[in-house]
Amino acid sequence: MKNKFASSFKYILLAVLMYQPIFGNLGTMPIRMWDESRQAINAYEMYKDGDLIVTHFKGDPEMWNTKPPLLIWMQVFFMKLFGVNEVALRLPSAIAAFLTCLGILILSVKYLKDFWFGFIAILVLITTHGYINEHASRTGDYDALVTMFTTLSGLIFFAYCEKKNSKFIYLFFIFLALGVLTKSVTALLFLPAIFVYGLWQKQIIPLLKNKHLYFGLLTFLILVLGYYFIREARNPGYIASVKANEFGSRYMTALEGHQAVFWFYYNNFINFQITVWHLLIPCGLLIGLFIKDQKIKKLTVFSSLMILCFFMIISTAQTKLPWYDVPLYPFLAILIAVFIYYIFNLIKNFELTRQSFVMNIFPFIFLYFLFITPYRKIIEKTYKPQEYAWDKDFYSIGYYLKDALKGRINVDNQYLLYEGYEIQNLFYLNLLNDKGVKISFKDWRNLAPSDKVIAHQPNVKKYVEENYAHEVLYTRGNIVTYKIIGGK
Repeated sequence: MKNKFASSFKYILLAVLMYQPIFGNLGTMPIRMWDESRQAINAYEMYKDGDLIVTHFKGDPEMWNTKPPLLIWMQVFFMKLFGVNEVALRLPSAIAAFLTCLGILILSVKYLKDFWFGFIAILVLITTHGYINEHASRTGDYDALVTMFTTLSGLIFFAYCEKKNSKFIYLFFIFLALGVLTKSVTALLFLPAIFVYGLWQKQIIPLLKNKHLYFGLLTFLILVLGYYFIREARNPGYIASVKANEFGSRYMTALEGHQAVFWFYYNNFINFQITVWHLLIPCGLLIGLFIKDQKIKKLTVFSSLMILCFFMIISTAQTKLPWYDVPLYPFLAILIAVFIYYIFNLIKNFELTRQSFVMNIFPFIFLYFLFITPYRKIIEKTYKPQEYAWDKDFYSIGYYLKDALKGRINVDNQYLLYEGYEIQNLFYLNLLNDKGVKISFKDWRNLAPSDKVIAHQPNVKKYVEENYAHEVLYTRGNIVTYKIIGGK
């Protein structure tokens, strides 16, 4: 009875520790600029028009964001369950993060026959800033979902090399297909590493002789090409847009000015994304390669190949963005966990403590002091999410519109003045319109007497104040509501 309670307690403890970083307060921050806002409009329009094949943007077929709509389908599903809001948009990413952690835990329990390796790897992952962050597990972007599929497909292939069970071949291709249906070619970037590991394990030739490989590949092609061909039939020119936007152009050309040096992602690890744990990566590699435990050694080799392959591909690509490295984090967490788990077992098996105490609590004390600071920081980040200093003024209008949706601010019969990419605000204007609140964008250079207008950007406010006779109706922070009297 005592052993059953102890076994259940450790799983409950892990679930409690995972909840806040992954699921806590997902709806606090307003919709983020660029990708999340684009997906938000795609999902909102699919929710309204019911077209599950062709995504739309402002009423027209979406030809800029050409990725398949698996994420959008999931967001629409949660919109139908919970309403159109930030939580519905972000739940697919949070659930993907949870399932990624679950995949690592299953690997630990089934393959290593030890809960604690998975516990350690999961805690490393959920205390990694680059993973519990915008554009990853905390927002409605593609990256957490595709990371789940690349992680699970990779671990399934690893399991196949150990067990030789043909059902793993089908699972591998299904997860790979779902990854492509999430973020296109990104899901395929680990394939060179998987091929090299297969060679190392002497599995490539047997695989080529296995009929299930070809049935699995056929399943992949039916799922992936099926969507692309159906979309092309419904939306002519779609495949051409996909080729122009995704296949080759991002790798060979720095799109939209997103160019950086080869070491961009390495520097980002050290300075921002994985500052807490990066020094333990080489430690995990060395311990894993020279340890006697063959299971740990194989897992180290596999994870290292996955990391090296993906890192080299994204680092040599011309287009670089900080979140392109998200699929690396589960494998980095596994590699870091190799070292921590080694120390954990040294303390656990230290003869003096085993003989001196009825229960050796020192390995758990070690884990407590190792994780308490990074975990506390991630709780501070997710329990009361705060904007970075450089984003505070920019997103103030998002919080303002969120309050308007809750009825705390009256914006009826007003115009929003905004310069630049406005889609993150369009999402809220659409929802306000659905509630019967009349608000829309307007060009601040063409205002009319009696117009009530909202502005928060310094250049827009300056133009209004210098070119129109006006009355200030309301201010909140950097946001001002004006009533236009006439031109000056």
